[in-house]
Amino acid sequence: MNPQYYIACDLGAESGRVMLGALQNGRIELQEIHRFSNGPVRIMGSYRWDILRIFEELKRGLRKVAERGIAPRSLSVDSWGVDYVLVRGTEPYVTVPHHYRDSRMDRLYEPAVKKATPERIFEETGIQFMSINTLYQFLADMEEQPELLAFADRFLMIGDYFNYLFSGRAVAEQSLASTTQLYNPRKRAWSRELIGIFGFNERIFPELVPSGTILGPLCEDIVDETKLAGTKVVATCSHDTGAAVAAVPAEGDDWAFLSSGTWSLIGVELPEPLINDAVRRANFTNEAGFGGTTRFLKNMSGLWLLQECRREWAAEYGYEELTRLALETEPLRSLINPTSPRLARPDQMPRKIQEECEANGEPVPVTPGQIARCIQESLALSYRITFEQLQALTGRTLNRLHIVGGGSQSKLLNQAAADAIGCPVIAGPVEATAIGNLLVQAVALKDIESLAALRKIVRDSFPVTTFNPGDRQAWDEAFARFRKFFV
Repeated sequence: MNPQYYIACDLGAESGRVMLGALQNGRIELQEIHRFSNGPVRIMGSYRWDILRIFEELKRGLRKVAERGIAPRSLSVDSWGVDYVLVRGTEPYVTVPHHYRDSRMDRLYEPAVKKATPERIFEETGIQFMSINTLYQFLADMEEQPELLAFADRFLMIGDYFNYLFSGRAVAEQSLASTTQLYNPRKRAWSRELIGIFGFNERIFPELVPSGTILGPLCEDIVDETKLAGTKVVATCSHDTGAAVAAVPAEGDDWAFLSSGTWSLIGVELPEPLINDAVRRANFTNEAGFGGTTRFLKNMSGLWLLQECRREWAAEYGYEELTRLALETEPLRSLINPTSPRLARPDQMPRKIQEECEANGEPVPVTPGQIARCIQESLALSYRITFEQLQALTGRTLNRLHIVGGGSQSKLLNQAAADAIGCPVIAGPVEATAIGNLLVQAVALKDIESLAALRKIVRDSFPVTTFNPGDRQAWDEAFARFRKFFV
């Protein structure tokens, strides 16, 4: 049997990749075709996404695929959630889209929540309260530039936007739409109630489609430019976490997942949304997953803290070098609350972490190794809190944690997570988002039967590493210190 080829355009907050997948005999092989840096552009006091450069980089990757003489069955773009592009007619965009770490939503967040009440917003959407959510970005647009919202035909989330540029079809894929806090997961529709409360124009809300929807062939101008012919565009799980969770190599229901990268997203897969007062108070979220599932999770700070430190150090240290230096330092010396507001914005992150330690009476980390260890051990302790909450809220006994994504490469973080939560951690695959993107395309094209068959292919194709918990006493003592940050 000849291999079937698919392309995943995987956009992360730090980098983007064009990945080629070859499916043959129940296994999939990956090749990284093109990688490029990504991140916010600071301009006129705001943080924005350079979407035209991203589009050029994606097309460059497609041209590289065509140069190999390969005829992919399909392609799809996945991205982070909450951010969006306003479009009108044939205009590529109305304004340069904002980055979710822009501070413009901060002063609007609390008044908005009070206006509709937390209970009403959560009952309608089941989504975790975060000031970065699309709901509050819309409110910022309404206050700062209402003429742009009035001029726009629709908004498109980032992954959906690039799928639109490739296919000409402007739709909202459900896994990505579910991050907006304007989507009702029970009805699988936009929340008309919240749209009405906040006075948004319903006209700009695009058609919703389920994960794994075939959008159509590549646009003729893209075919002319890239030389890829006969390739379809598929809306897989356009949200990167949705794609990553689809590729978790798990069986049964006694496991939790951690999609580890810029953000830490830890949760379980449920057959339907879990929306009640206890979930709202714990600030968990219900996002749409592949095959009608619900990703019940908490979105927390992740390795962005380390990424920001590395950027401040002018990339003098690679991640492997930082891990080596961290392992040489004293364990559990300094701890921080990774979700502290002090650590929520870019720039001067090493100094902010030192200030956070000083404010909490913790030993101040000085060296890059001490700071890197502080970040990763603090993240692991935050996972323990969430892991315990997951079991209490769902009534499930969780016996293992699957860590996927870029963070699964960190032996320090993986072992710390196992030690902190007291159960085995299974790390890998690293490229879970791209794998999920590729294999959901295969399901959409009926080359794979189901989500269960998809996960078997992942298990058969990629090795994983198991980290078993060690002595709990030191970690229990550290956890007692850590919990004080939240009192």
